Amino acid sequence: MYVWARLARMMATAKARGDYQVGTESRLTFRCLPTDVDFNLHLNNARYMMLADVGRIDLFMRAGLGKMIRERKWAPMLGGIQSVYVREIRLWQRFHVLSAIETWQGTQVLGRHRFVLETGETAATVMTTAGVYDRPGRRFLDIGEVVAALGSDARPRPLDEDESAFMASHTAMRSAARAQS
Repeated sequence: MYVWARLARMMATAKARGDYQVGTESRLTFRCLPTDVDFNLHLNNARYMMLADVGRIDLFMRAGLGKMIRERKWAPMLGGIQSVYVREIRLWQRFHVLSAIETWQGTQVLGRHRFVLETGETAATVMTTAGVYDRPGRRFLDIGEVVAALGSDARPRPLDEDESAFMASHTAMRSAARAQS
């Protein structure tokens, strides 16, 4: 089951959190519920991905992309994901999901979601690459076009070492998957 109640809460409180600015982090707070856990009684790996989705949708909505998606028939699409888990999030434990748009290259935007315990320790990190598909134009948009359409003059920063490794791995896996089809 998707996290509909959490998504609805995020959408209902988005305005109070203000506009999202590229380069900043969005913070959403959750509690690990019985519906989130596996047999080890900790947050299961699929739930991390769903909560990262909620964080990503929060960024899109607060940046103003939600309205453009509807008006221009654009579709944000996740391209790839990598996750690492370093600490458990146990049943009933409170935690935060810190989401950010890190940078972009061409048609791909790089995002990061950090799952942080109340102690400040990182429990997991999820890196994503995504794009915005223009359905009428039948193409992925250059992210610079999307940023400009949002009325921002933000510029991408160069990828750091971890981000470069992620993007190289993503590109290689995508090529291999296409070759197999």
